[in-house]
Amino acid sequence: MNSGLDITGVVLAGGRASRMGGEDKGLLLLNGIPLWQHVADSLAKQADRVVLSANRNLDRYRASGLVVIEDTLESFPGPLAGMLAVMHQTAADWFLFCPCDTPGIPSDLAARLASGRKDAPVVWVTDGERDHPTVALVHRQVIPPLAAYLAAGERRVMLFMRQVGGHAVDFSDCRSAFININTPDDLIARQEK
Repeated sequence: MNSGLDITGVVLAGGRASRMGGEDKGLLLLNGIPLWQHVADSLAKQADRVVLSANRNLDRYRASGLVVIEDTLESFPGPLAGMLAVMHQTAADWFLFCPCDTPGIPSDLAARLASGRKDAPVVWVTDGERDHPTVALVHRQVIPPLAAYLAAGERRVMLFMRQVGGHAVDFSDCRSAFININTPDDLIARQEK
């Protein structure tokens, strides 16, 4: 941990995984290890603590010994709902969010996001081709505007992050680290032979 900030790492594993046939994506095995665990292990080396955001199979996630936080909003309204629930229920100033389907995050993710922050309350990864707004460093000061945004029925992550003064940080030198595992074929392609 060399970001200089007190950071809680958060594995986002609360989605519906519709492209995975509805299976709980975080529990799918990549090289014998659940996807969420790959992310948690990387975050543990970069954050002061790690928690899980999940809405299904809670006992299986809790068996890890990590704190598991469920969405407080109904009907899986997206990653912002998981982010809000975690920030409401965790005493930390900064949160490093990462989806469970991005097992290859770089070991310097927290440090690079922190150094690229320039006083912004939110920064996220861009790989040079696309933004990854759910791989983000977020300050708890965004809780009130985020709660209002979700209460108004909004769900778009990038729109919210821009509205609160956030910006992207360039990770184009490690683009492949942010490849998502979204489908069964993606998972098969990433398995070591």
